[in-house]
Amino acid sequence: MNRIVVSMMIGVLGFSGLIQDAKPKPESRQAPEGRQLRLGNFSVSLTVKDLAASRAFYEKLGFRGVGGNSKTWLVLQNETSTIGLFQGMFEKNMLTFNPGWDRTKATLADFDDVREIQKELKSKGLTLETTADESTKGPASFMVIDPDGNPILVDQHVPAPRK
Repeated sequence: MNRIVVSMMIGVLGFSGLIQDAKPKPESRQAPEGRQLRLGNFSVSLTVKDLAASRAFYEKLGFRGVGGNSKTWLVLQNETSTIGLFQGMFEKNMLTFNPGWDRTKATLADFDDVREIQKELKSKGLTLETTADESTKGPASFMVIDPDGNPILVDQHVPAPRK
């Protein structure tokens, strides 16, 4: 019995070493241009058929409500994740980024404005599904679709930062 436990421990330690070696080096996380886009707070926006049933399900997984109107949409969080539940508002599930917000919806002093992000993505050759009005400075959004058809919403709720 002890040999089996020791053998399993050696296997686990060896596997964890492989995982450790597989972690990206800090310099490999940089965008090719040397600057990463700051897309803001991240959440997954889910289309749901029954908001109450979905809320009850996610609460069983440890999520708690932190926002919404309880009729058509809710925002839920656990210690590390944020999920938006939307009934009758979107056609597909999507990734959502909120420039200018931290996880608690506090406004950041410095962030990349949605219009700056939009310009940079266009300069990299991406086609946007919807666009933000670049002549404005307030809340705005744009959407881009990834190669597999997944919508990505960049939705800024605060004014552009002062620079």
